[in-house]
Amino acid sequence: MSVQSHSGPRPTLEDVAARAGVSRATASRVLNASPRVSPEAHEAVTAAVIALGYQPNQAARALVTRRTGAVAVVFSEPEPKIFDDPHFAWLIRSAARSLADADVQMVLLLVHSPEDMARAERFLAGGHVDGALMFAPHKGDQLPALARKLSLPVVYAGRPWGPLRGMHLVDHDNEGGGVLATEHLISLGRKRIAHVTGPLDEHSAMDRLAGWRSATGASDADVELLTEDGGFSREGGKNAMAALLRRVPDLDAVFIASDLMAAGALDALHEAGKRVPEDVAVVGFDDHPMIAPHTVPPLTSVQQDTTNQVRHMVTHLLRLLREEPIKAKREVLPTVLVRRESA
Repeated sequence: MSVQSHSGPRPTLEDVAARAGVSRATASRVLNASPRVSPEAHEAVTAAVIALGYQPNQAARALVTRRTGAVAVVFSEPEPKIFDDPHFAWLIRSAARSLADADVQMVLLLVHSPEDMARAERFLAGGHVDGALMFAPHKGDQLPALARKLSLPVVYAGRPWGPLRGMHLVDHDNEGGGVLATEHLISLGRKRIAHVTGPLDEHSAMDRLAGWRSATGASDADVELLTEDGGFSREGGKNAMAALLRRVPDLDAVFIASDLMAAGALDALHEAGKRVPEDVAVVGFDDHPMIAPHTVPPLTSVQQDTTNQVRHMVTHLLRLLREEPIKAKREVLPTVLVRRESA
């Protein structure tokens, strides 16, 4: 079908409706992706749009629909962590791609200080975005309380602290992933299996610790002896591994709750003269494509598909924006073990 060229006034919604043989209201519903139109009307309006070369006036549409075509992606993390940790870079990239595929503009908000929180509240309440994807994992985060005050659809990554009733969450099976990692080390015949945790003010770190503990049957005394917080950073992972080697010199395996920490732990093991995996087998978590295949040796890791998680979050948010009847729930995505040379 050829597109009609116009030397006169640009085609209007009324022109589209007339050519399609439908009412203006029906044409508007098609263009606003309403589910309340028949397949025949949708096809007729789409054909009319192409034939006329119709371009909707986005500013006018925003006034009528009160939609901006933008979504906020909100992180409650300090700026250096966002830009230094490849995990966050991958999350942002995945969000930008998934939203662009839906023809939605991404607006990135970094919220760490009280001043950041005040600005975020003004922005999110000011009608600048249609909804939000929120990454607020820390205990004491104020973002969930802020979001509850706003008439704004929100989907969370992972499990925030506080009551979850009425929340839409997309999480990974962190505890199951911890079990997978630890049971793999047990299957290799390892007897003294330590664990480098993330910060325990995050549910993901607590769940991975719970998975390690479930698989090993660790007592409270074992947890005290065999675990160390690496803070989800490379330097933290290195320091935690060094501390464990001093405290438990006969450890022969370690499950580390992130690949970034695992990279640091490998540095500590090399510096201590430990061979990986001969002396100490190592399993990470994330299977981050910028880290796990490139460590020395390449890292066995529990894969959480970040791109898939963000895609699920975006799909869920778009359904909320279309006012589809969706029950608030926690969707849990599976994790799998990816084997490489470190274990």
